[in-house]
Amino acid sequence: MIFRHRSGLFFAIGALLILWVLLRDHEEIVNRVVEPFQRLDNNESADTPNDTHFDPPQAYSSSSFISPPLKIEAPKPHDVLYPPVPSPTPTTTLINPSSSLISKQPEESPATTSVTTQTAAPATIQTANTGVHTDDHEKPLKETHRSVWYSKAAPLEYNPYPEYNSEAWKAVNEGKYVACEGAEGSISNVLAFSGHSKAFADPHMGSYQLLGIDNSLCFERETRLGPYGHVEAITGLPDTSSSGENTKRLEDLQIPLKWERVNWGDLQDRCLKLNLGRYVASNGPQSTSEKIQIQTHNSSFPWNNSHNREPKKPRQFSSPVTNREETQAKDEDITLRKPDRNTSPIRKTKSRTAVIIRAYSGKKWNENDKQNIRSLITELSLGSGGEYQVFLFVHIKNRSNLIWEDYSNYYDAIQENVPKEFQDITVLWNDQSVQELYPSIPKKLINVHQSQWMPIQKFARDFPQFDHYWNWELDTRFTGHHYDLLEKIRRFAAAQPRKYLWERNERYYIPSIHGKYDTEFRDIVAKASGKNTVWGAPILANVTPTGPSPPTNPEQDNYEWGVNEDADYISVAPMFNPNGTSWVGKNDVWGYSGRNDTPRRATIITHSRVSKELLKVMHEENLKGNHVSSEMTPQKVALLHGLKAVYAPLPIFFDRAWNGTSLERWFNPGPRGQSGSTAESPFGWGKEKRFLGSTWYYRAIPPARLYNNWMGWEDHGIGGPEWEKVHGRPCLPPLLLHPIKNSDKVNPGHETKYDFP
Repeated sequence: MIFRHRSGLFFAIGALLILWVLLRDHEEIVNRVVEPFQRLDNNESADTPNDTHFDPPQAYSSSSFISPPLKIEAPKPHDVLYPPVPSPTPTTTLINPSSSLISKQPEESPATTSVTTQTAAPATIQTANTGVHTDDHEKPLKETHRSVWYSKAAPLEYNPYPEYNSEAWKAVNEGKYVACEGAEGSISNVLAFSGHSKAFADPHMGSYQLLGIDNSLCFERETRLGPYGHVEAITGLPDTSSSGENTKRLEDLQIPLKWERVNWGDLQDRCLKLNLGRYVASNGPQSTSEKIQIQTHNSSFPWNNSHNREPKKPRQFSSPVTNREETQAKDEDITLRKPDRNTSPIRKTKSRTAVIIRAYSGKKWNENDKQNIRSLITELSLGSGGEYQVFLFVHIKNRSNLIWEDYSNYYDAIQENVPKEFQDITVLWNDQSVQELYPSIPKKLINVHQSQWMPIQKFARDFPQFDHYWNWELDTRFTGHHYDLLEKIRRFAAAQPRKYLWERNERYYIPSIHGKYDTEFRDIVAKASGKNTVWGAPILANVTPTGPSPPTNPEQDNYEWGVNEDADYISVAPMFNPNGTSWVGKNDVWGYSGRNDTPRRATIITHSRVSKELLKVMHEENLKGNHVSSEMTPQKVALLHGLKAVYAPLPIFFDRAWNGTSLERWFNPGPRGQSGSTAESPFGWGKEKRFLGSTWYYRAIPPARLYNNWMGWEDHGIGGPEWEKVHGRPCLPPLLLHPIKNSDKVNPGHETKYDFP
């Protein structure tokens, strides 16, 4: 009996031991099981069988973009995602996650300055498709004889602005372009390198070619951010100091700019004054009521009221007009004349766009944050002669800070929360001011998450001199030229016809599946949609549309209505129909026709451009008590009012080898090929993990990982000084990346991580 119990005990212990071994080696066992699937031939489809519960592999391989692209693994049930088997890293040639093809051939470069003198040359940048540019893309490029030690090829000057003051430009533009000064005087062109990494040849979704952006260019951190304050650590320079340390910084070799002495508000104001003729019509007299005065401050500021005015002169934040009573005027005030709707002059005054960078109180500003804002101001506003104006829109979260009570509170809040150089472009807001403006909206809904557009609506009322407003996320970075990006997006949106526009808007554009956007993709959408299309504003009992009525029925329109019409809303992600999905915000509808009967659209990430007209309508709807969550607000209002909304297919890359068929299946799973309208939508609860490997989503790993590597910092075992000595310096194509929550230098061994439920 005793032996029988002992044998049972030994059996149980043995079983537990085997179970422990299995659990310990679970990952290795799984890898061995799925390893055969990693060796799929390149000609085989990476699509998966009809398992509607399968998502792509979730885990991040440190060898992504380095070795030949990984194939999608065999299907796993119930959305459980397993890591791909890491591929061996090549020993001589790498495609690193953020750069061009890198060679390990150390070769000294001729030095042109003391900064580039090296005692030992590291690996240098090499790119594919070097010199392959279309005629249109060659025009902005200019050869330089500048030598940089980290590249065999010299960088190119990149000037994407129009040929200002040329005969062709003057034929369609009013006034004269006058070059403006930057932080250090005359503004130099951005530098770029010809070519791109093989890993970034063609985006998985979206298109460079469609938007007209040259992806045969890449940008390196020192040439890209150096003019805005980036200081690179230089190793290997001769050092005669007693310490013997063989590392110097650029700031040791040249006098750094004192950025705290720069006044970006004043620079923008002076630039606008120089170019005022481009924005002021000259076709006859105009009454004062038709003028748009550029006002610095919110009309509700206490110092705009004579009864509450501070004894000292109010500080000027963002415009050339000195604050005074609204009934007062001076000859030197800058006024912009509204265009005459009854005339269509060949030469047009240029519209202006506000770029509103969203920030918040308590923000810890690092150097890269500042460099990013400097580049936005220089490239968008100063380089264009005032076509854009950049604002820092700061949310004061502390409700006890009474910024509207008197000027000193407002002024102190700016000083406490904003670097000195940006204080004159700063506009503050808080929840209380928005709640007072919209008394019909429940106070519990007025917060930065559910009502993000309300303060933008208030901003547009306080600064009405702009035709469009970019809602710009602070945790976004663009590696290319900002003016090039925004102008190309604007032109694309204006060129889009309204026919089947809402249907094109609600799906990701995948070139390998959809073909040419203006022909094949249109036909695919038309066949899938048929007569089930949005044509003008829908008929709703509680909405009076403000947009234009269709000139004819859709069958008689040859993709003509809407062409050359500025878009009222531009997004860089699809506007999907949340009905039928498991997206968490789909029922956030208050007022209108109720959450069951109100048509709606949504876009994840509110980074987008909105017209003054659309913001006005959004404001009026909120005054009525109608409201939806932030991700649906401008899209839904544009839909209900028949205004033009366009999804510009932003180039998006993934860190895994999706093929077109798989992308279409997992990101456009709707009944007619939409990204929404189905429980399988990638935006639904439990489905968003599909975006973990993308370069644009609110929880995605590649944006921060790529940016860290690009900045010379280690992330996922790639990047950093020692890594670059072997593999060379990263060089990224024009990429809009989000999110980058912390752009400060990371410690060795850092790995960017996100997850979804």
